[in-house]
Parts: sequence; structure tokens; C-alpha cells
Amino acid sequence: MVAAERSTDKWTVLCLATLGVVMVTINQSILLISLPDMFRGIHLNPLAPSNVSYFLWVLMGFLLVTAVLVVSLGRVGDIYGRARMFNLGFAVFTFFSILLSLTFMTGVPGVLWIIVMRVFQGVGGALIFANSNAIITDAFPSNERGRAMGINGVGAVSGSFLGLILGGVLAPIEWRLVFLVSVPVGLVATVWGYRSLKDNGVRVMAKIDWIGNATFAVGLIGLLTGIVYSLLPHGGHPTGWTNPWVLLGVIGGVATLGLFVWVETKVPAPMFHLGLFRIQAFVMGNIAGLLAALGRGGLQFMLIIWLQGIWLPQHGYSFSQTPLWAGIYMIPLTLGFFLGPFSGSLSDRYGSRVLTSVGLTLSGSAFLLLERLPMNFGYPWFAVLIFLFAAGMGLFFSPNQAAIMNSLPPDQRGGGAGMTMTFFNSATVLSMGLFFTIVTLGLASKLPAHMFRGLTAAGISPAAAHTVANEPPIGSLFSAFLGYNPIQELLGPTGALRQLPPHQVAYLTSRSFFPSLIEQPFAYGLHIALDFAAGATAIAVLASALMGRRYIHSEEPEFDQIVGLVDEATARR
Repeated sequence: MVAAERSTDKWTVLCLATLGVVMVTINQSILLISLPDMFRGIHLNPLAPSNVSYFLWVLMGFLLVTAVLVVSLGRVGDIYGRARMFNLGFAVFTFFSILLSLTFMTGVPGVLWIIVMRVFQGVGGALIFANSNAIITDAFPSNERGRAMGINGVGAVSGSFLGLILGGVLAPIEWRLVFLVSVPVGLVATVWGYRSLKDNGVRVMAKIDWIGNATFAVGLIGLLTGIVYSLLPHGGHPTGWTNPWVLLGVIGGVATLGLFVWVETKVPAPMFHLGLFRIQAFVMGNIAGLLAALGRGGLQFMLIIWLQGIWLPQHGYSFSQTPLWAGIYMIPLTLGFFLGPFSGSLSDRYGSRVLTSVGLTLSGSAFLLLERLPMNFGYPWFAVLIFLFAAGMGLFFSPNQAAIMNSLPPDQRGGGAGMTMTFFNSATVLSMGLFFTIVTLGLASKLPAHMFRGLTAAGISPAAAHTVANEPPIGSLFSAFLGYNPIQELLGPTGALRQLPPHQVAYLTSRSFFPSLIEQPFAYGLHIALDFAAGATAIAVLASALMGRRYIHSEEPEFDQIVGLVDEATARR
């Protein structure tokens, strides 16, 4: 075991850790708004059947990489120094942000360059995510960690919101700016970190568990890649769950992860210390966090599609304007998370169990209340409910993170934080897959009949209407998500619009036609997804209630143990 290096001011640690998560989360959310301009800039149609997989990898590749690497890189931080790995994360992230902003190719080579550079950028993001909570835990005493985690959490949420706004402002000017925007911050933080940030925590020298790292990476990549490709239709089915490669990825990934667990019981220095699962606060906190992420991970996408595909066009916004305005109308979702520092401070004084349980209960209630809204809702009610959902998650997140980190032995904080981020990121990817699958299946059962009747009533020939109505519904969802006019995208390739007079074309491609067709089928699938999210959150409430009363791991003897030793020494005298 290696002693810590000289102490770093705790506020410097918090500033750098928060700056890191702000930078990374901006880059995660900025693409949600910038994708249409980016694909136009490289002259590639992301909705063409041969290009949809590229679209998915641009959208989700970064998240997959961080999910796979955070445990390994957190463990590397335990061995070689968390601050050192965190600083390296800034440097790696900034370097590949520069390369992304220098994209010069177009078409398929251009999108492949972006995907590869985003993957390596994700390595930098994983280094930051894996070690930020650990260096905060090292720097702050246990009675201040909740507030520090809360401030750090607000930074993450603020980054998500800023990414939506920055993407909407910068991408129309020049799409490369969405990658360049983080470079000045990254350069400053890299220099500041290397000059100021030193390791405060305990380091333990050990060999890297190469077998464990390999089996974990292969298993998680297989599982998450299968989930991503399950979003694509296959063999006439609306989703990819009948695709043998998807099933092989998911089943093979789960089996390989099972092999990984067995390997970790045999190697002398495992990357994933299974003994941590004897700590009740660590286990229940991670279960609650995983289920909460499973419930909310896909919700943001569903809310964006609800706004962009239905509500905003019905309220006078063109489809091309909807990505930016969806971000603006979701501001209440951001504001609710600002309860993080407040709830973190309360958890420092009173513990986490009540706060996490109450927060999850509020969020679960918001899921159920969102089902009561009509598709063309009154905005104040929508704003109140998404604020309620976010406020509940704000109450939950910081106390839960503090409870998990306080429960960890000092020499396992990097690996433990990595496990927590892996559960969070994996659950987020799984949630997206489940939400899209549920909504897509709901659309597949209802949309074709609605679409056929609406198109034929508007003058489209029955043959063309039948062809378009039976297209996989995921295409309509992706069109709405990217800010394209779905009817234009569906009917354009058939040539049906060219056969109609201008006034009928204007009606079919108007802001109201597609939303009126999709709102009932979308509502059917969305309500099922919200029921699933509410159920997952209810189980998370139970896990939080079982978290236990003791959250602080200590290598010092307990008070009654000290009393016993003193009594024993006195008796010997």
C-alpha cells in the first residue's frame, strides 16, 4: 500500500471534478440537437437504411465506451493514483475533441471518422467519470461529502442542459463548433489539474487483472451492442429482437459476464472486488441507482420525441425548429435537479435513506401522472410534472452517491465508483433499448391502420399508403427525433407527393398532419413504458429503504471496540 501524496485543497478538487463532468455531459447532450446539422455537413442521410447503424453509433457509441471502461479505469486509479488518471482523462478528452472538430471527410468515411474519434473521446470521459467521485471522497470528510456530491451532480445536469442549448445555437452556424466548444475548457483544466491536483487517497499496488478486464469488456460490449441493434427492424419485424446476431450479442454477453464473475473469484487481484457486495449500503445503493437509471434513462428520449413529433408541430413550430425548442421546453427538467446540493447537505446530517426513498417516490409518482396528460397537453402541467420527476431524482442522486462512496474502503474507492458508473451507464443504455422497443411495438400494433386511413383520406393511392403505413415505425421516431418531417421522409422516396396538387402536398407535409396520425399509437406505447418505469422506481424505493443506517466505512475501530480495549488494559494493570 502506498501513502497519499501531498494534500490538495478540497475546493480545488471539487472545482476540477465538476468542471470535468460538465465538459463530458455537454458533449453527451450537444449531439442530441446537433445531429441533423452534422449529418447535413458530411452529406449523409442518417435515415437511409444503410446509414441507420452509423446514426446509432454516433448517438450511443460514447455511452457504450464509458459503460465498458469505467470499472477498469477506476481500478487503475486505485493502483496508480486517482488524480493522475483523472488528469489524463482531461488530456485525452481534449485531444480527441480537437480531432473531431477537424473532421474534413464527408459521406461514410466522414461518419466513420466521427464514430472512431467519439470512441476515443469516450475513453477520456471514462477516465473522468471513473475517478471524479473517488477524488471528491478522498478530499472531503464524511460529513461534507453529500453536499460535494450534490454540487458535482448539479454540474452534470447543468452540462446536459447547456449541451442542448449550445447545440441549437452553434450547429446551424458551423457543426464542427459543437466539438470545438469544449476544447478551451479542456486545455485550461488539463494544465490546472496537472499543476494543482494531487492524490489525497490511499493507493494499493497490485497487478492489473487482464483476464477479468477482457471478459468484462467482451461481455458488456456484446450485451450493450445487442441492445443498440435491437432498435433496428429485422426480417419484417418492427424491432431487432428476432435478429440472431442481436440474440447472440445479448445472450453471449450475459454468459461472458457470468464467466467474468467466476474469474474474479479466482484471481489474486481482481478488478471487481466481489467482497464489496457484502456492504449493505453499497449493494442497496447500487441496486437503487441501477433501477432509477433504468426508469429514467429512456425517458428523456421519449419526452423529446413527444415534443418534437407531436406537441411542438401542433403549436406552430416547424420540424426543423423542434430540436432546439424541445431543449428549451425541457428546462424544468433541469431545474429540478438543482435540489442536489440541498439534499446532499441534508444527507450529511441525517443520513441518506429517507431522502433517497422520498425522492424516488416523487419520481415514480411523476411517471404515473404523465400518463394522465393528453398528447396535446397544456404546457404548465407538463412543466410541473417533469420538474416533479427531476426534483425527485435530485433528492435521490446526491444522498445515494454519498452513501455508496462513504461505504467503500479507502483503497477501493476508484473501483467502487467505477462499478457504480458502470451500473448507471449500462442501465441507461438498457433503458433506451427497452423504451424504444416498448414504444415501437405499441406503434407497430396501432400506427399502420391510422397511417393508412389518414393517407388515403388525404389523396394518397391505396398501394402507396399501404407501403408507407407498413414501414417500420422506428423510422418515424428517428425522423421526429432528428427534426425531419416524417411524412416527407416516408413519402418522398415513393414519388407519391409528385402526383398530387400543391395544396394536398402542403396539407400532408404540414405541422399538424403527422402529429394527428401518431399521437394515439404513440400514447399507447408511451403509457406502457411509463408503467414499466414506475415499476422499476418502486423496486428502487424498496432498495433505498433497505440501505441500512450505517454509511461510513472506517478502518478505525468502532467506539465500543475502543471501550473494550481500554477496559481490558485497565484490568491488566
